[in-house]
Order: sequence, then C-alpha cells, then structure tokens
Amino acid sequence: MDFGLDEQQQMVQDMVRSFAEERVRPGAAERDRTGEFPTDIFGEMAELGLLGMTVPEAYGGAEMDLLSYLLAVEELARVDASVAVGMTVSNSVCCWPIVTFGTDEQKREFLPQLASGETLGGFMLTEPQAGSDAGGLTTRYRDGGDHWVLDGSKAWITNGVVGRYFVCLATSDPALGPKGISAFILDGEQDGVVFAKPEDKMGLRSSKTCMVALEEAVVPKSAMLGAEGQGLKIALATLDHSRLGIAAQSVGIAEAALEEALRYARDRTQFGKAIIEHQAIAFQLADMDTEIEAARGLLQRAVWAAGKPGRHSRESAQAKLFASEMCNRVVAHAIQIHGGYGFSSEYTVERLFRDARVLTIYEGTSEVQRLVIARALGERAKGL
Repeated sequence: MDFGLDEQQQMVQDMVRSFAEERVRPGAAERDRTGEFPTDIFGEMAELGLLGMTVPEAYGGAEMDLLSYLLAVEELARVDASVAVGMTVSNSVCCWPIVTFGTDEQKREFLPQLASGETLGGFMLTEPQAGSDAGGLTTRYRDGGDHWVLDGSKAWITNGVVGRYFVCLATSDPALGPKGISAFILDGEQDGVVFAKPEDKMGLRSSKTCMVALEEAVVPKSAMLGAEGQGLKIALATLDHSRLGIAAQSVGIAEAALEEALRYARDRTQFGKAIIEHQAIAFQLADMDTEIEAARGLLQRAVWAAGKPGRHSRESAQAKLFASEMCNRVVAHAIQIHGGYGFSSEYTVERLFRDARVLTIYEGTSEVQRLVIARALGERAKGL
C-alpha cells in the first residue's frame, strides 16, 4: 500500500517497516522454532504506539486512521506473522469493540492498560462446538445479583496466557439463539478463568493460542459490554473490522513470499541462465505480483467502505476472502519456484507456507466469507 498515502500514513509505514526489519525480522526464524513469545518486541511496539492504534488519545492511544493501522499490520506480517497477529488481535477484537460499544468508565479502566502494552487483549467467541455458527454458543452467563457468573469453554483464543483482558461472548439461554447472547469484558487473571497449555500449531508458532475454561467466573455488572442481548451484534461488527487486519496480514505474508521468490529466481541458474529469465518462472512471478496488487485494491476499497455510515460486511468479507486465498496461492508459487529448497526449513518460504494456511480459517472461514457476500447479493437481487 505505498500509493495514495498522506504524509502521516507514509510516516507510519516507513516507521513500522524500519522497526520490523531491524527488531522483528532477526529473531523470527528462531521464535518459529522455539515458540517463544517475544515479550520484549511487544514492549517496544507499545512504546511506538502500535498497541493502541485503534484507541483514542484521550484513553492513552495513538488514535490512528484505519489505513495506517492496516499498513502497520502488513509491514509486521511481512517479516513475522506471529507478531502481526498478536498486535492485530489486541487492537482489533479487544480495543476496537471497547472503543465502539463501551461506556466511558470501561474505556478509562481498560484502554490505557491495553494501549500502553501493560497487557494484551483478545476475543473469546469460538467454542469447541461453535465456530462458524456464532449464534450457537453454549457458554452460559447468569445473573448473580450484584455480578454475572460465566460457565463454559472457549477455543482457539489468541493471546491466551500472555493477555489479560478479553471480550467474551456468552448466552443466557442457548434456546434463545442470537437474542440471548451478550458480551463481557473478562479479566483473564481472575478466579474461574483457566487457560490450557498453548496449542502446538502448524504456523504462527510464537503467537499463543489456548483453550479456556470458565468455571463459575464472577464478572462485575459493570463489565457487560453494550446492552444485554446485544452480544452477537457487537461480535459481527467487530469481525467486520478485524477481517481487514487478516487481509492486511495476508498481503504482508504474500509480499514476503514474492520477495523471497524474486531473490531466489535472480540467483538460481538453470540451463545456463537465471531462472527468472525462463518464461515459466517469470509468468508465475507476474501472476503473484498481480494478485497481491488486486488484494491491496480490495482492501483499500473496504477501508473506504468502513468510512461510510452503516455496515461494511460485504467489502470486508471480499477483502478477507480474496487476500487470504491469494496469499496461499502466492506462497505455494514461491515454494514451487524454490524447488526442493522450498521444502526445507532453511528457507523462509517454508515458514511463510505454514503461517499462511490459517488465513482462510480464522476470523471466519472462506466459506463464511462467501456466505456473507452471498447474503448481500441476495439483498441486491431484491431490488433488481
């Protein structure tokens, strides 16, 4: 996204690119190998304002525009997608819903801690038996008089064990469907919240992802986010926003794959010349570059739509769908261009291949994105 930027956006991109190259890239391969969470890097990102990009200045944040935030995600993902996902989850599915739906008291209590990097945030929506069907939650909440009580299980919670505050969705009665769902700001350090051992994942290995058990977890009445029964509305609006971060992450990983493929194709010689001079390779590179730019275009259109009144579900879904699937295609091409070396962990494209695979799954699978787009088309068809 290095075209059409204003002065501030260009400064953000340049600053994050320099930070990513100097501080994030050097240890990326080792963190992938060990799974160690880079606490020091997140502390430095907090000092740069990257953990409070969606937070207003009044609550200690950097209050950046949406495109600046996505530029930062892309630049981080280009060198280490694990760092990018930890940053975007805290910003987008924790800070953003509190900014958008929270009371002033909630904003003053939680946002400064998140923006300063004192802790990270996350989002507890998915359950062992409820993923794409967000309305099918079984985690229960009940009125305990002067507090709420939460019981149930959550799955695939990013920033688990390293974060503290989580926007958590629960239902008063599964029989009520979407109407029974409410949202809460949950303190992960309180009694009754039990994080399991982090998952041993294929990719994004230094990002911490956990199962969470809620065992009679007591939540203050003041910690309900929005009105009772408004939880699914909050979750869906949050996902409209957060899917743009996944699209930006996809573009960043794909750009890294293209750079690795270009470098290898320039240096690798077969049949007496660099393989980049062979049409079979050059055309693959041309397709990779074109698809990346197409994804950037859809992402920019979604940013434009997000600045207009009302929901931007269709545009966000299109950007996330195309960018995530594009990224998997581009990285597969990069592996192919590397030949046998692409199958070796000695080369960066092997890590990129593993990191890219989840992009079509989390924040809504590709199938869910197509469902969102199809529903929008159904509404459009009614007017024809």
